[in-house]
Amino acid sequence: MKRGLGFWIVVAMVAGIGSGLAANQYLAKDDVATLAMVLGLFTDGFLRLIKMIIAPLVLTTLVVGIGHMEDAAAIGRVGAKTMGYFILASLISLAVGLVMVRLFHPGDVLHLTVPVEHGVKTAVDTSSFTVKDFINHLIPRSIIEAMANNEILQVVVFACFAGTAVAALEERTPELMRLAEQVAAIMLKITTFVMMLAPLVVFASLCSMIAQHGAGIIGTYAAFVGEFYLSLGLLWAMMALVSVLVMGRRVGDLFAAIRPPMLLAFSTSSSEAAFPRMFENLEAMGLPKRIVAFVLPLGYSFNLTGSMMYCTFATLFIAQAYAIHLTLGQQITMLLLLMITSKGIAGVPKASLVVIAATLAYFKLPEAGLLLILGVDQLLDMGRSATNVVGNSVACAVVTRWEGALGGEVVATTEEAVATAPS
Repeated sequence: MKRGLGFWIVVAMVAGIGSGLAANQYLAKDDVATLAMVLGLFTDGFLRLIKMIIAPLVLTTLVVGIGHMEDAAAIGRVGAKTMGYFILASLISLAVGLVMVRLFHPGDVLHLTVPVEHGVKTAVDTSSFTVKDFINHLIPRSIIEAMANNEILQVVVFACFAGTAVAALEERTPELMRLAEQVAAIMLKITTFVMMLAPLVVFASLCSMIAQHGAGIIGTYAAFVGEFYLSLGLLWAMMALVSVLVMGRRVGDLFAAIRPPMLLAFSTSSSEAAFPRMFENLEAMGLPKRIVAFVLPLGYSFNLTGSMMYCTFATLFIAQAYAIHLTLGQQITMLLLLMITSKGIAGVPKASLVVIAATLAYFKLPEAGLLLILGVDQLLDMGRSATNVVGNSVACAVVTRWEGALGGEVVATTEEAVATAPS
């Protein structure tokens, strides 16, 4: 029986954990550092490959998705449904983080004193996270510049205009659509080549992390990590319930389709790395390409549910660690602030730290508090990245159902459909 990518990712995860523990126990400290540096070449290279393809892939798939809409009314209808769901999902994920961190109070056990020095820095730039700058950042000065810098939110804005223009044309539409579809097919084929490296990268990432920190990295903040994952579990339960209500008996097909990209996102701590595979699998399982190509890229800017919940959880954890009391009104204000600043978070490792740092500065919380979560951020990043994948997949299913386009049974397994899909 032919093994799929998901199987080899699981094998790589187990091998990476075992090798990392062995290296941590038997290698000298300098040798561990050397090993981490070598393994880092694989993880860094893989993420650079992903960044190489993500902007043109988002541009072409979104243009095709919008271009396939019947008319401007269809674009507006699907766009309104999509953004309505994203806003609702964002509020729920932020509220879950707020409620759970207030329930558990994970930071209370630290009893830290607020640093006297005001010059403690965390090497995270928060200057670009004002509301004014965010709004200005939405509109690209140049689509070439936006793609070169991987400014995905700006690429999405341009693609929405371009796709709407293509849909509004008549005589030249078929030629333009074929060109966009061909470019998208090329990018997906390149993606297939890049994804062949995923198991190797998963092994390198886990082995490096555990070799440097040992099993103790899990135990150091066991309560914080465990309570965060319990909160993610609650969020997953909500999304699973929504999936059952939307998909019915086909909910198993949905979770079978997203299992490989979910494992990839979990292992690499990058939901962006899972985007290409998720796009292929959702289309292969029967969700309409025009909806997947429209909802999924937007979701990577507006529907990162795991990252948003983490921002609330981590910020209040830091406040609790320094015994700084925030009123309920201030916490609600924080939730609304994160509702804005979390939009456009890149789906790459550590991106949420920028938003957290900006929130700390806004509420005059010690910036040094960010150092409290850096040690275990890798473990937390894995969970929130996988949650982002699940959240965006469920969003595609919900919008498909609202559009009345959820029909037909899957005639082949997801892995077989992807393997035989025309490129």
